[in-house]
Amino acid sequence: MKTNYHTHTTRCLHAVGTDEAYVKSALKGGYQVLGFSDHTPWKYHTNYVADMRMLPDQLPDYVESLRTLREKYRGQIDIKIGLECEYFPEYMHWLKEQVKKYELDYVIFGNHFYHTDEKFPYFGHHCDSRDMLDLYEESAIEGMETGVYCCLAHPDLFMRSYPQWDRHCTLVARHICRTAARLGIPLEYNTGYQAYNEAHGLETYPCPEFWHIAANEGCTAIVGLDAHNNADLEDPTYYDRALQTLKGLKMKVTDTLRMNQW
Repeated sequence: MKTNYHTHTTRCLHAVGTDEAYVKSALKGGYQVLGFSDHTPWKYHTNYVADMRMLPDQLPDYVESLRTLREKYRGQIDIKIGLECEYFPEYMHWLKEQVKKYELDYVIFGNHFYHTDEKFPYFGHHCDSRDMLDLYEESAIEGMETGVYCCLAHPDLFMRSYPQWDRHCTLVARHICRTAARLGIPLEYNTGYQAYNEAHGLETYPCPEFWHIAANEGCTAIVGLDAHNNADLEDPTYYDRALQTLKGLKMKVTDTLRMNQW
């Protein structure tokens, strides 16, 4: 079965295409399941306004729009409604309330910031020291332990900014992968930057060294497009390549995520 559970909308301020355009593109791309998991809003205790996520008052429209599309395309494609969320300890109670209130299907773990983006920079751009890498590991493991998330999105995100794979990366990757394997949480093989990588001759994200460790630790993988453009769903190149890479690693691959049961 061809599935994608990592799909964004324009509400995150860095995606293009209408909600329905993503559904139509998914049908063209041969997907049986399309999961929307736009960047979660957070109800901050400060007046901070993030520039990469919807506002709390946009959440009702997000859910209603996707529910309408789910009914419209019922029988053609299975639409799931979720969120991509960080682990922000201070705000987790609020998040759980929203998930229950709107009866969201699932939550994926996007480990973008340490505890809150009010104070800490984006790991994808600023994980350039061992101290930041340690915070990435701590946040990833603590978040997975909560039981809130059904998968860890782009677990190798730190390699977007870490200078070069080293022994410390190996230790961090091993700890993250062992936790994921123990908890039965799939790791997302994220194809969102493959085109960028090809254009710039990079192999840092997805990171081959990380995925060799994930395979050795017995992790389960799921392919995620991290679609920020509906056209991403029409091109099979990177999806198919990801499956071939994971097959070469002899990794267990799932096409289904656990839906919320809490």
